[in-house]
Amino acid sequence: MNIRPLHDRVLVKRTEQDEQVRGGIIIPDSAKEKPQQAEVVAVGPGKMRDDGERSALDVKVGDTILIGKYSGSEIRIEGDDFVILREDEILAVLG
Repeated sequence: MNIRPLHDRVLVKRTEQDEQVRGGIIIPDSAKEKPQQAEVVAVGPGKMRDDGERSALDVKVGDTILIGKYSGSEIRIEGDDFVILREDEILAVLG
């Protein structure tokens, strides 16, 4: 897969959270919340400023980040699910 987001967009893959079963109740996949933790897969070159220069992104490939449950656009590439979002939709960088 060779994908390069444009401008200040970031391509991330949500990381699966460990499933905990309490009291023998198994929650179906359709009722589970989306994980908010994700790994950065690809980053764009940065947003173009008024002076013609690009401002570098604060995240890099491999960073673990927190994103909102419903932020970005979900896409499927070669059978894998990804989220593409703008840098300002990232809540925090972990680690």
